[in-house]
Amino acid sequence: MSRAAGLDTRSRRRWGILALGLAAQTASCSFLYGIPFLVPEMRAAGLTLAEAGTIVAAPSIGLLFTLIAWGAAADRYGERLVMAIGLGTSSALLLVTSLVTPSTGVLFALFLLAGALTASVNAASGRAVMGWFGPDERGTAMGVRQTAQPLGVGVAALALPPLAQHWGFQSAVLFPAVFGLVVAALVAWLVIDPPRPEKKPGAPKPASPYRTPTLWRLHGASALLVVPQFAVSAFAPVYLVSAHGWSALAAGWFLAAVQVLGAVGRLVSGYWSDRVGSRLRPMRQLAMASAAVMLLVAVGDVSWMWVVLFALVLAAVITVADNGLGFTASAELAGIDWAGRAMGTQNTAQNIAASLTPPLLGLVIGDSRYALAFCVAAVFPVLAIGLTPVRAETRSS
Repeated sequence: MSRAAGLDTRSRRRWGILALGLAAQTASCSFLYGIPFLVPEMRAAGLTLAEAGTIVAAPSIGLLFTLIAWGAAADRYGERLVMAIGLGTSSALLLVTSLVTPSTGVLFALFLLAGALTASVNAASGRAVMGWFGPDERGTAMGVRQTAQPLGVGVAALALPPLAQHWGFQSAVLFPAVFGLVVAALVAWLVIDPPRPEKKPGAPKPASPYRTPTLWRLHGASALLVVPQFAVSAFAPVYLVSAHGWSALAAGWFLAAVQVLGAVGRLVSGYWSDRVGSRLRPMRQLAMASAAVMLLVAVGDVSWMWVVLFALVLAAVITVADNGLGFTASAELAGIDWAGRAMGTQNTAQNIAASLTPPLLGLVIGDSRYALAFCVAAVFPVLAIGLTPVRAETRSS
């Protein structure tokens, strides 16, 4: 085989592996972020709102506690094995849930464990991108992978409510179970782990990148940038309904359309980082833009409706555009031997911030103090501007 033919085969292979990683992450997100769509069926089955909320939170709680461990497993055993086992066993648990009628406590435990297992996809799929794509394409590739969240939410929004309405809660859960099992089988069959540098016998283990403050600063900055993102996603629907008299359906359709723009924003920011040869300079610039757009939302709340709608569209795009940049930078700064653990830690920090944002900002809002809450949310990206370790950035392939 000629060198040109070999390069062409490698190129097709890595884009195919990226597609499978995207599919695995989408299947995972259809479960993690799809369960809230089933709250009406849970209520109809006799659960209180508090019980249904606890069930909805279970997968995210499980995911939070295992992200770093799965990242370490990917570092040691490879991406294909970790993704296939984690997603496959998580989907198998969902299959059990769809075939039996568990009590509320058992349902919580099953969803908790399924969330803990599906966390395997987060670091492993990102690590595969890190290994198969060079620095000049990695941002774009990771941007493609980062579209999995809005894709997963969209798939769940289209599939789960009608399934639950016509055939019940358990039949709806069957959808992410089958989706995940099919993708896990394809991952086990078709994914190839990226080549790793040869290690000389007796060579010392690579030193931990966490001995310096660079990664700690990056994780902290990324966590701060999650606050405006979840301020918008958590409160924009109820804000449009309660403050401006929109119907829940109209608010839902508006924000669903904005999700599509958010996915495009992730792709554009990844491409931008490839062109400028940096992840953290664009990330810092997006932090500035995020602070500005949250203040614009607050101004819109006390002025004209068209201003707040325009600002919400901008906020929904800008506040999510940095996600892939921080994730990619974590892997690059950590190096290939620590990439999985670094991405797991990055996700953990972001998930903690995401979990804390709605209840704490809810206390600020009270009955109607939305403008104040949006101003408070703008403080966090301002803090992230100084914390982002731009000067320490290095490029690794």
